[in-house]
Amino acid sequence: MNKFKLVAPFSPDGDQPHAIKELSAGLKKKKEKNIQTLLGVTGSGKSFTIANVIASYNRPTLVLAHNKTLAAQLYNELKDFFPENKVEYFVSYYDYYQPESYIPQKDLYIEKNTKINDKIEQMRLSATTSLVSRDDVIVVASVSCIYGLGNPKTFREKGFLIEKKQKLKRTELLRQLIDLQFERNDIELEPGRFRVKGDVIDISPGYTQNFIRIELFGETIDRLTEMDKITNIKLNELDKFFIHPAKQFVVSKDSLTDAINS
Repeated sequence: MNKFKLVAPFSPDGDQPHAIKELSAGLKKKKEKNIQTLLGVTGSGKSFTIANVIASYNRPTLVLAHNKTLAAQLYNELKDFFPENKVEYFVSYYDYYQPESYIPQKDLYIEKNTKINDKIEQMRLSATTSLVSRDDVIVVASVSCIYGLGNPKTFREKGFLIEKKQKLKRTELLRQLIDLQFERNDIELEPGRFRVKGDVIDISPGYTQNFIRIELFGETIDRLTEMDKITNIKLNELDKFFIHPAKQFVVSKDSLTDAINS
């Protein structure tokens, strides 16, 4: 398991060392203490205390906040405390949501109307991807996290690994990308899309800021490169890259077949 590494310019002080010790001990006695409460006034360093508990316990952690504003504050604080680990943000991606409704007096039906924030949707997908690919993950979330996202096992198994010098037909790679709900767009490379120019395939995963360039030589992957999406400048040469689904809601072929048959 990857180790959580807490980085801070100060050390626990006052009542904090005792609180960290007691909370950490309580986590090891789950059957006796499945609920613990840390009390403290505003500015007393509760976030720093919890960060020390996370580093000590060394387990993936869900931090649940009651609104987006507090979640964003905690997300930024924990990102500063754990710069070498994955701190993710998972809140509702709706900027606007009006549920469907009916007004009996006017016999008027109003359809559901929504507006999705693409940036937040990308951050949600990044959180999902991190959870299925590594252990040192802290997810700061609103109550949006209690709703289902599909089967995590299916999400993990639907992805595939590409490696330098791997034998792979161009048509097979494109078919696999489409199966992962990527969309082909040779003009605009947005998250969840890919473009094709001859033997060069650019993939923009929905969970990263950059894109991956695959250069084929015949039926062999000749080069894998991480590219800057804005400047189109090469950032890193890669030996391998794991491609996760472009959307959170994916279905296995067996489940799809069973659903169609029934």
